[in-house]
Amino acid sequence: MTARRRRAAFAAGFGVVASTLLPAPVAAHGEAVTAPTFPGVLLAWSFDPLAIALIGAAALVYLRGVREVNAAHPRSPVPAWRTVAFLAGLAAIALALLSPVERYETALLSVHMVQHMLLQLVAAPLLLLAAPVTLALRVASPGVRGWLLTVLHSRLVRVATHPLVAWTAFVVVNWGWQFSPLYDLAAESTIVHYVQHAVYLGVALLFWWPIVAVDPAPRKLAFPGRVAYVALSIPQNSFLGITLMNVQPSLYPHYWTQLRDWGPPFAEDLQIAGAIMWGMGAMVFVLALLLVLGAWMRSEERRTRRTEARPDEREAADAAIAAYRAGREGRSDR
Repeated sequence: MTARRRRAAFAAGFGVVASTLLPAPVAAHGEAVTAPTFPGVLLAWSFDPLAIALIGAAALVYLRGVREVNAAHPRSPVPAWRTVAFLAGLAAIALALLSPVERYETALLSVHMVQHMLLQLVAAPLLLLAAPVTLALRVASPGVRGWLLTVLHSRLVRVATHPLVAWTAFVVVNWGWQFSPLYDLAAESTIVHYVQHAVYLGVALLFWWPIVAVDPAPRKLAFPGRVAYVALSIPQNSFLGITLMNVQPSLYPHYWTQLRDWGPPFAEDLQIAGAIMWGMGAMVFVLALLLVLGAWMRSEERRTRRTEARPDEREAADAAIAAYRAGREGRSDR
């Protein structure tokens, strides 16, 4: 490649990177946002190279790991439902970051709320149900597996995954972003928006880890603790949604000053956003609570069956020993 072509390629690459880092024009104060039309809105997908690359890479890495484990351990393959869960989690991320949800989240606070709910309440638990840490440990070489276990049991991970820390971080991030200038800044700066998505998804993964509990962790939260953990999340989320429905619109100047002649007024949009957080959060947490209670009941049933089986096993063993001794005594008498 000549020097001239290298300079042209560098300029083109710089332009692409700069376009992803600079604030999006649609997000600026006072600029009108085009009204969505049906069915055209269904085709209003965004092309975000970073999001597409990360989602695609995660899918390829996971599927390759599944293929290697299944080939090496045909009697103990990765359950198909875990692969489905992982791909569904990535689909939820794609829906949040690439679909019309992404296109209109800078115009309507309620759409922005849907985006965050998809990341925190749909994508995060689905990704954890796929047990990515377990898959990584199974597919890794002995040296890499040792390193992964060292990281998994490090002090930093032990602290970050502590149920009290994870629950508190989830609450602090949601309240802190929602009621600070950061939320408004994220609607106008692509960089801050990327950081917001990463933080929301990261704390959601920490939050759901003790609940899903299919991957190894430095500490295991018992079922009573899991029930309390989820149950306490319901009123916290409801209070946050109700609070959002009653704040002053001026708290979000980006949305308050939008020049659009379509959709609900911002005061009404704010009410919708709070109702989405309250309603969607309540449904997901209640469902999670029911699933944890169901898993607890099944665990207790298995324990009961094992306990009841022990006397029978002991009696069978004693009978076998007695028969063996009787047989030996009979042979010795002859």
